Amino acid sequence: MRVLRREDLQRLLDAKARAGLSFSIITHLRWDLKQIFDLAVDEGLVKRNPAVLLFTPRHARRIDKRQLTWIEVESLFINLALRERLIVSLALVVGMRPGEIFALQWRHFKGGSISVEQRVYRGKIDTPKTVRSAREFALSRGVQSLMEQWLQFAPATKTGDWTFPSENLKTPLSRDNFLQRMIKPKLKLVGLEWVNFQVLRRPHANLMRELDVDPKLVADQLGHTLDVNLNVYTSTSPEARRAALETFESNLNVAVQ
Repeated sequence: MRVLRREDLQRLLDAKARAGLSFSIITHLRWDLKQIFDLAVDEGLVKRNPAVLLFTPRHARRIDKRQLTWIEVESLFINLALRERLIVSLALVVGMRPGEIFALQWRHFKGGSISVEQRVYRGKIDTPKTVRSAREFALSRGVQSLMEQWLQFAPATKTGDWTFPSENLKTPLSRDNFLQRMIKPKLKLVGLEWVNFQVLRRPHANLMRELDVDPKLVADQLGHTLDVNLNVYTSTSPEARRAALETFESNLNVAVQ
């Protein structure tokens, strides 16, 4: 680590860009390098951090992040069964990550909210993605109604049972199987076969912004950050976020329950 220079690390990022890695992945790598060397400086292994001034190459491949419109969001719910409608709503309306959704157990459902205590990562139960990811999700009335309906029809409803179990009831439903086998064919009928979980979660922030919802409410719901001042010194109540969700859901012009 002592012999590595900023030029060496920058060449690494340039090589990754030429290899076809996306802009976002290389940006994450740049951030990781900075964190590694920050720790090395703190531990006295190196005198300075050569990764401070690294930049993501402009020629790195950028992924086209398609956005759902209000009309497309409404059409998502067409022909979806109860379970599928609930899972889509948890991603789109509530803003949950797929790993958080499929790691849910009935003990996490508290009526007007859901607590995130774990996630599914590469098929295994893991801790939440970040410290801020371990949070309480506010539920709108429509999504809460879907949860209560699914509780009546779910194959396993004990406290420790998976909310969305696989066929053997011992493991959670696979995200990829759910998307490819149960959602994609129905989305294709309405021309939305390009939608995935990243696309489903994106409208929560984008469309909430169109509604002029307080960005702090959105950040707290998603488990993101705005800046140190807001996230250290301010907090939003589940009640305020629930009111924001009601505004969001009412603009869908479709009954999710």
